[in-house]
Amino acid sequence: MFTIRGATTVERDCEEDINSAVKEMISLILKENNITIDDVISIIFSCTRDLKSCYPAKAAREMGFVRSGLMCFNEMYVDGSLKRCIRVLFFIDKSVKQKDAKHIYLRGAANLRPDILKDF
Repeated sequence: MFTIRGATTVERDCEEDINSAVKEMISLILKENNITIDDVISIIFSCTRDLKSCYPAKAAREMGFVRSGLMCFNEMYVDGSLKRCIRVLFFIDKSVKQKDAKHIYLRGAANLRPDILKDF
């Protein structure tokens, strides 16, 4: 088992923007890590407190994550932290070394981890 982290941001707190950003992020996580939906045990989502129009797990369900455990939480608030941010933590059932996981940080969230930034 190994884990994959990711994050993205949205321009607006609306279902359309959130679903689109989450689907983009999940698609890249699957592609870059050569995993399938069946490899995913569970996904934990967190959102900053300024996102409240929908659950990001809804987008994952629409993509076919119907057997994986999905949970959504509020991200801890810290003064000056990134706004309108959605983070994920995937738990993957596949024999891969943790050091080989490809974490995906998109849009404004790329600033969270400049050490692993990759252009997409």
